[in-house]
Order: sequence, then structure tokens, then C-alpha cells
Amino acid sequence: MFEVGRIVATPGAVELIERVRDSNFLFLSLLLRHRKLEQGLLCDEDHKANKEAVKEGERILSAFPVQDSKVWIITEADRSVTTFLLPEEY
Repeated sequence: MFEVGRIVATPGAVELIERVRDSNFLFLSLLLRHRKLEQGLLCDEDHKANKEAVKEGERILSAFPVQDSKVWIITEADRSVTTFLLPEEY
């Protein structure tokens, strides 16, 4: 696991997550999956890059399905902030 810093979310990610019945549980669940480096929707190469990023102090990206969309979670290299966002908001 790794530090996530301040947790923020874009308007699109907030709107998507709030549409889910248990949105608080979903938010925490996604954050824990991100911290555990679960592969989610990442290709094998990106998943491997995340494992290296933890060791090397680089940015960490996760992608998970939520309803009919996907949420990205990005922890910056300096571990100061983790952002929930939709791919189209990047």
C-alpha cells in the first residue's frame, strides 16, 4: 500500500458515484482497491507499471467499472493528492 494524500474528485466522478445506491461504500471500496493495486480495467502493462510506480515514487493510475462507465483514480507521484475522475475529464 501507499499514501494517498488529500482525496479529491471531479464533478463527473462525484455525479457517477452518487448515482450508486451505496455511494459512500463504493467510494471507500474503490479507494481500497486502488491502494491494493488491484488490476481493475488496466491492461497487464499498466498494472505492472503501477507496481513499479510504488517502488519508484511515480504516479499511480487505477481504472474501475462503475455502472455503465469507468472511474479513474490517480495518485500523484509525490503522494500529495489522489483524484477520482472520469476518463473524459482528464
